[in-house]
Amino acid sequence: MLQRSKFTTQDLFDVAVIGAGVVGCAVARRFALAGARVVVIEKGADILSGASKANSAILHTGFDAPAESLELELVRAGRQEYLEIRESLNLPIIRTGALVCAWTRLEAEKLEAIEAQGRENNIFELRLLTRAEARKSMPALAGSLVAALEVEGEHIIDPWSAPLAYLAQALALGAVLLRDAELLSGKFDAEWTLETTAGTVVARSVVNAAGLFGDVVDQRLGFEPEFQIRPRKGQFVVLDKAAFRFVPRIVLPVPTEVTKGIVVCPTAFGNVLVGPTAEEQDDRVRATVVKDGLQALLKRGSQIVPALADIPVTAVYAGLRPATEKKAYRVYSRPEQRAITLGGIRSTGLSAALGLARHALALHERFGVVLSPPAKVPQVSVPSLGETQDRDWQQPDHGEIVCHCELVTKREIEATFESSVPPGDFGGLRRRTRAGMGRCQGFYCNARLAEMTKGMFKTPLAVAELEQS
Repeated sequence: MLQRSKFTTQDLFDVAVIGAGVVGCAVARRFALAGARVVVIEKGADILSGASKANSAILHTGFDAPAESLELELVRAGRQEYLEIRESLNLPIIRTGALVCAWTRLEAEKLEAIEAQGRENNIFELRLLTRAEARKSMPALAGSLVAALEVEGEHIIDPWSAPLAYLAQALALGAVLLRDAELLSGKFDAEWTLETTAGTVVARSVVNAAGLFGDVVDQRLGFEPEFQIRPRKGQFVVLDKAAFRFVPRIVLPVPTEVTKGIVVCPTAFGNVLVGPTAEEQDDRVRATVVKDGLQALLKRGSQIVPALADIPVTAVYAGLRPATEKKAYRVYSRPEQRAITLGGIRSTGLSAALGLARHALALHERFGVVLSPPAKVPQVSVPSLGETQDRDWQQPDHGEIVCHCELVTKREIEATFESSVPPGDFGGLRRRTRAGMGRCQGFYCNARLAEMTKGMFKTPLAVAELEQS
C-alpha cells in the first residue's frame, strides 16, 4: 500500500497548504520556488480527488471574465505562466481556438457586447464571423448557426498532468505531501497547530485551497466563513475518438447569467467532450450521472454538430464545482493569523491556478515572513499523455501494452509507482496513464491492472469498481 510522506510532529513548516487540487498543487509549487518549506494536506487518497478531477480542460484567455475582476487578472496571469513553463515540464497544449456560437438572432445580438468586453479585458485576438465564415472554419457546425465570435487564444490542455507537474516540482524542492489527511481543527498561537487524521502538523502560515470544503476548512481553522459552498454538479459525455475530426475547435455557447452553458470541445486525449450541465445539489462528495441529463447533452451536442449523432459514447462522468452565493472568487487574507483562503474557484480554476499561486505568495509577503529562494531549481518533467506528444507505445522497446484502447504500456504504469507522486487509488492511476479510460472502459485491461496494483491501494481495484457500480 502507498506510504505517506514521512514527517514528525516536531517539524515546523513555513506554509501548510490545505487541499491538493489544481490550485493547491500550484500554490505548493510557487511557495517552494520562493524558498518556503511546504506541507500539502489532502483528505483524499490521491491528489485531484475533489473538484479538480472533472473539468473541461480549457486554457482560458479571460475574454469573458468580469472587467477589472480578480478572476480576470489571475486567469491571464495563470495562462501566461502555463505557456512559459509548459515545455520545461513536458505539458501539452492543443491550439484549437474557440468559437462562441449564436444559434438565435437574440444570441447573435450579444456577440458584439462579448467582443467589446474581451477587448476591454485586453484580449484582442477576437473576430466576429458570419455563419459562412464560422462554418468554413469548422465545416461540421450545424447550418442553423446564425453567427459566431472567434477567440483565437482559447486552447485545450491536459487537466491532470499540469497539477501533477506543479506538485512534483514542489516535492523536488523539499515539500511534503500528506494524503488521507483530513483537517480536523486548527489553532493559531504564534504558529498554526493543525490536527489531521494523519497526525499533527505545525506551520507558520496556512493557505486554504480546499475547494468544495473551503468554507468547512475555514470553520475548522476557527474563522467565521465569509462564503458558503453551494456545490454545482456538471455532467459530461465523452465521445469516441472518431468524433475528433468533426470538432477541431472549442465550441462555446453565448453565456447566460446563470451558467457558461454546454461546451463541445476536443480533448488532449483525442476524444470530444460535451458538457457540463449545471445542477445545484447539497452533496459535496458524490456526483452521480443521470440518464436524462446525459441524453440532453447528447441531443444538444448533435444539434451543434450533427455528425456527432452517429458517434458512440466512450464514457460519462460528473464532477462538482465549488460554487458560492457569488460568482466572484472568494479570496481572503488574515495577516494577524497568517492565513489565506482561496475559495469559490469554479470553472476557470485550471487556467487561473498559477495566477492564484502568485497572488497567494504576494499576500503572504505582507505577513512579514522572509523567504529565501533556492539557489537551484530542479528540472521536473511529467510523462506525455496528450495525442500531440510522443508517447511510450511509439518507442521501439515499449514492451507489453496493458490498455489497448489508450495504448498504455506496462512500463508507463510501473513508472508511476516509482515517481515522486505515485497514485493513491485507481482514479489516480487512470489520470496518470489513461489506462482504462478508452472505449471498453477497462473491460479488457482491469484484470491485468488489478494484478499489477495488488497491495498498492487502500481500496483494491475490484472493490473500487463495485463501489462505483
